[in-house]
Amino acid sequence: MSMIFFACVVRVRDGLPLSASTDFHFNQGFLECRKRLKALSSLLAQYPSRGTAKGRDLSIHFLSSGDIACMAICSSSYSTIMAFCFLEELQWEFAASYDTTSISSASRPYAFLEFDNVIQKVKCHFNGAGGSQTKANWDKVKEELKFQPPVQLKLEDTELMNGMANGGHAGVHVEVVPTYRMQRVTPLGILSLVLNIMCGALNLIRGVHLAEYSFQEDHEGIGNVIAFFLPFLACVFQCYLYLFYSSGRKLKTFVLLFSVCLCNIYLYGLRNLWQIAFHIGVASLSSYQILTRQLMEKQPDCGV
Repeated sequence: MSMIFFACVVRVRDGLPLSASTDFHFNQGFLECRKRLKALSSLLAQYPSRGTAKGRDLSIHFLSSGDIACMAICSSSYSTIMAFCFLEELQWEFAASYDTTSISSASRPYAFLEFDNVIQKVKCHFNGAGGSQTKANWDKVKEELKFQPPVQLKLEDTELMNGMANGGHAGVHVEVVPTYRMQRVTPLGILSLVLNIMCGALNLIRGVHLAEYSFQEDHEGIGNVIAFFLPFLACVFQCYLYLFYSSGRKLKTFVLLFSVCLCNIYLYGLRNLWQIAFHIGVASLSSYQILTRQLMEKQPDCGV
């Protein structure tokens, strides 16, 4: 059955448990997972804000922000998106209830045990019929996980047991999932890359030749040199944006296209209208290819 079995709030810097749900499960698999969670809680400061440790039947999810981290044990079939929606709501409730001073000064485990009532309420909401219909945060979390998948952890039993024996510090193998995966390169995309490389080479060659002349005889031609070198750099970055994901792609794409257009218009006289139209046309085609080549719908091994 897909559900959340256990949840807790811990302090990130030392893994001190601040509050936890009080329901108990006594099967061996769950008890082993609790041991793994305890060992992992003392290592959270080493990892990014989101992470998942998947097992055959049970999985551990964690979400850290500032001084606290929320952790949950869920069935492996439980939606990763829903699990992080749950953790975000739990984190928001805890942050609204306790200030950073009281969290930092806590010296004993489960200093905020009364928060268990909130954990139980939120957990029941997500486990119940209403939980599956909680969509307010769904799209936001789905988008965040798409662009920044949770770190995938492999927790070896022997290493964890050694870690428990040594005060909770375990050797953990971390496998970071490929963060971004783009759609396949299309034939038109390959054509745009070839044309972009050609335009970049033409701009570089003309710029170098003009620079040699300008620095020796005509210092007023430096503006033209810059107008050749800027489109060369724009062509390089357009190729990069097409091949690799970068945040703010749309803005960067329009800035590069605008730079190519502006520089080529400035070069009118050194280039005829057909040459200017060709360079602007190639830049426009490259921009279109960048904007239409999106991330893959689903990230591998992310459970999204």
